[in-house]
Amino acid sequence: MLQGTGSEVGKSLLVAGLGRACARRGLRVRPFKPQNMSNNAAVTPDGSEIGRAQAMQARACGVPFGVDMNPVLLKPQTDLGAQIIVHGRIWRNAGAGEYQALEGELLRKMLESFARLGSGADLILIEGAGSPAEINLPGADIANMGFADAADVPVILVGDIERGGVIASIVGTLALLAPAHGARLKGYIVNKFHGDPRLFDGGLRAIGERTGLECLGVVPYFTDARRLPAEDAVTVEAQQPAGNRPIRIAVPVFPRIANFDDFDPLIAEPDVAVDMVKAPTALPGDADLIVLPGSKATLADLAFMREVGWDVDIVAHWRRGGAVLGICGGYQMLGQRIGDPDGIEGMPANAPGLGLLDVETELSAGKTLTEVAGTEPASGEPVAGYEMHIGRTTGPDTRRPMLDLETGAEGAISADGRVRGCYVHGLFAKDPFRHAFLSRLKARRASGLAYEEELDQVLDGLADHLEAHLEVDRILEVAGVR
Repeated sequence: MLQGTGSEVGKSLLVAGLGRACARRGLRVRPFKPQNMSNNAAVTPDGSEIGRAQAMQARACGVPFGVDMNPVLLKPQTDLGAQIIVHGRIWRNAGAGEYQALEGELLRKMLESFARLGSGADLILIEGAGSPAEINLPGADIANMGFADAADVPVILVGDIERGGVIASIVGTLALLAPAHGARLKGYIVNKFHGDPRLFDGGLRAIGERTGLECLGVVPYFTDARRLPAEDAVTVEAQQPAGNRPIRIAVPVFPRIANFDDFDPLIAEPDVAVDMVKAPTALPGDADLIVLPGSKATLADLAFMREVGWDVDIVAHWRRGGAVLGICGGYQMLGQRIGDPDGIEGMPANAPGLGLLDVETELSAGKTLTEVAGTEPASGEPVAGYEMHIGRTTGPDTRRPMLDLETGAEGAISADGRVRGCYVHGLFAKDPFRHAFLSRLKARRASGLAYEEELDQVLDGLADHLEAHLEVDRILEVAGVR
């Protein structure tokens, strides 16, 4: 199990790279994260959902992804509460205080998945969450040492030197752990190193003298990490300066933005600048396209958009002749009205949308989780992706569907053709469709980007990187793999 001295130290990336490296050695490897907190999710082939990071890790291991790789997924809806997904399905909503009472039952479900996953594997690479040393939090830490105890697995600690204070974070983590938990630590990894690793020899000695832990590698910063899907919205930043990139796309970053890896294929295009705009910054006036992304709390994010003035920016962009696209929750916001009569997202509510599409949405308890495929009528190009949403959208503009799926017409297009919306995530991963879509914004030559192939090339490069800088043989020995 890889546990971190904090969030964003690179645990997800290390699990993916080690998974690819060990799979190339002929091992049957599976990723596992007992508890994930993220609104970036993936739909499994059987119509369930898990964290996007575990789907990427499964790809690295060369195996299909399924619910047992992430049995508990917490999807934040407010600052104090989250939707709990168990074995890929909505289980219930809970506030932070309520969650503590559920930990015993959730741990049992985690262990059930872990046992099923282990029945067909030589090695399970387990990813912790946050830090095991958050002693201020009440209840059991079932995402880190609590799970390690229950499953009886050894732990490797990961520290991030890029943010500074890595010596203190490693030494301090061990100092704060209970003796039994400290005994589970079999070594540590220093991640995201810049410069000459020999300059850190003194730091390694200091950590060794104070902890007795073995260093299992000092990993230089892996530049291509930005080309892999991010786990959490805290990593969302403006991706490229517009510079000389002729196509500029602006994406308002909602507080509860979901499935933001929809934009990764656009970010990878050499002639596209994607601005992930955070409040209170206004949306750029020279954008060719504004994309409203998915949201875990559509009505709350719609209200936030109005509060910061993005609604005015979007309408002004449209009046100047700009194009607008809404995906999932963003599609719902583009309509005339969103109703939540049963209080699916909180208190019962009804709110006007932006009015750029002549459609209305009614939120309902049933959740759509399905993989889809079809074509885009405007270009004739094939499309594929997944739907993950609550609610049903109807209205006159749906008679001009954005997509023609195997399951039927999907989405809507405005009468002037400049505003589009649909429920399908992952559309831009298909190279021909992405090129056709971008070419409607500005004439361009196809870049030649093969997005899916590039992901596997990056994962291979990551595996090579870790083989060069980690004691992989020693890590397998710690894990009991012979």
